[in-house]
Amino acid sequence: MGRGKIEIKKIENPTNRQVTYSKRRTGIMKKAKELTVLCDAEVSLIMFSSTGKFSEYCSTEQRMGEDLDSLGIHELRGLEQNLDEALKVVRNRKVRSPIYSLQLD
Repeated sequence: MGRGKIEIKKIENPTNRQVTYSKRRTGIMKKAKELTVLCDAEVSLIMFSSTGKFSEYCSTEQRMGEDLDSLGIHELRGLEQNLDEALKVVRNRKVRSPIYSLQLD
């Protein structure tokens, strides 16, 4: 027998909200890792909790701010453009979907 559907709305009890966040954070991290392995996808994930703490996942094929000294100016500019474009997409989604918004400021 499957689980029942729940209504998606803010959990008012702070303790329950934190427990749910923690469990779902673990689940979404697992899914991101699975996508990376199963589909050979490049995945980046950034999450901010209601307390401002952040969690992140980045597939092993992407750079995380280290080892940039070996890149030339053209590669660095390309990386910067990719990051700018990704940030624009995230901000557009934030504006369109306030339920699942990120605190990027």
